[in-house]
Amino acid sequence: MVSDNLKYVIRQFIERTLPACKPRKLVIPTGTTKVIGLAGARRSGKTFLFFDTVHRLTAQGVGRRQIVYLNFEDDRLYPIEAQDLDMILRCWHEVFPETAGMHKYLFLDEVQNVTGWERWVRRLCDTEDVEVFVTGSSSQLLTRDLSSALRGRSITFEVFPLSFGEYLSFRDIDVVAYNASNESLLRHELELYLLWGGFPEVVLANETLRPMILEEYGSLMLYRDVVERYGIRNEKLIRELLRHAFRNTASLLNVSKLHRDFTSQGFAVSRNTLFEYLSYLEDSFLVFLVPKQETSLRKQAHNPRKLHVIDTGLIAAFQAYPNRNLGHKLETAIFLENRRRRKDLFYYINGSEIDLCDGEGKFFINTCWSLSETETINREKAAMEFGSARWQNAKGQLLYHEYTPGRGQEIAGALPAWRYLLE
Repeated sequence: MVSDNLKYVIRQFIERTLPACKPRKLVIPTGTTKVIGLAGARRSGKTFLFFDTVHRLTAQGVGRRQIVYLNFEDDRLYPIEAQDLDMILRCWHEVFPETAGMHKYLFLDEVQNVTGWERWVRRLCDTEDVEVFVTGSSSQLLTRDLSSALRGRSITFEVFPLSFGEYLSFRDIDVVAYNASNESLLRHELELYLLWGGFPEVVLANETLRPMILEEYGSLMLYRDVVERYGIRNEKLIRELLRHAFRNTASLLNVSKLHRDFTSQGFAVSRNTLFEYLSYLEDSFLVFLVPKQETSLRKQAHNPRKLHVIDTGLIAAFQAYPNRNLGHKLETAIFLENRRRRKDLFYYINGSEIDLCDGEGKFFINTCWSLSETETINREKAAMEFGSARWQNAKGQLLYHEYTPGRGQEIAGALPAWRYLLE
């Protein structure tokens, strides 16, 4: 990395006018003496959470010259190695000498692109008066990099695409209690949310541009976050695996069956390779693999996982008919709403199926698109009774979207999905 390029990037950020940021539920803490990490899928809003934090700091009286933001995917900083990182403070002080003795804030975006960055950050925090904030689009930022290198001196938050409540806020749609027309609007907006998802740029874009943006996201995530990061040679296989995942969200994933299907399509692939590739997709926040709730870890490992994708809108990038399988999309949206709050989530199946439950028997959730048919009502009622018998002290909820007035709402725990997502 050339120091002149770094000086140009630093000055450009400090002197630029940052874009306005719409508020999100997550507010990044400052003044904690901890390194703050944001981990999540690409384009989920991590950078704008940084910009929002900069806005708050300047509103509190912090000078812009005390704040620097660097994106390690900026071509002007490429290639950058761990030994180059020391130039950041040196160039900062050379461009703005008055900051040398001041408390500073350093925001590092997509930091996983610099091997060994975590050791430098640890030394920086030990020797300089600087607060450090980092983002990454790999779960290793959560499980390995920060936690092992900084040894209790970091706090990491997961960042997801917009929740349904945040989606409504971005679209300036109010929630009005006990208002029939507003409830109809919210139901309609939930359908649009399931169709286009919650990536902030997509939510704010013109509807005609959304399919193209999502297709670009799909390609970018596949190549930048999976193929390039893990050095995958069989691009056709990983692309087909990702397409399978997004076409089958909220479905059980049997790797043995998947292996047979891929082999029949002419792919020369082993089961171990499929497991490895799935772990790459999971590490990149593109998919979640939910285990079956079992008391035995051995039994849990031998059961198929339930697959959920990071955003229902991305399904449009991999599926010709994105209006299909709305029930599966709704189930994934419910899963993601719970996954924002906790990680110990499971499914259960033994005759009847429970879509989502915790590991302690405190709650369970089933989801269905429509409660209009007698057969569906009877099936969902039996499943709720099954769940209540298995977890007697649990709160059970059946979340639905469409219904026929007077039918199905007598099921204990039945609740409109839009209402649950806004609770």
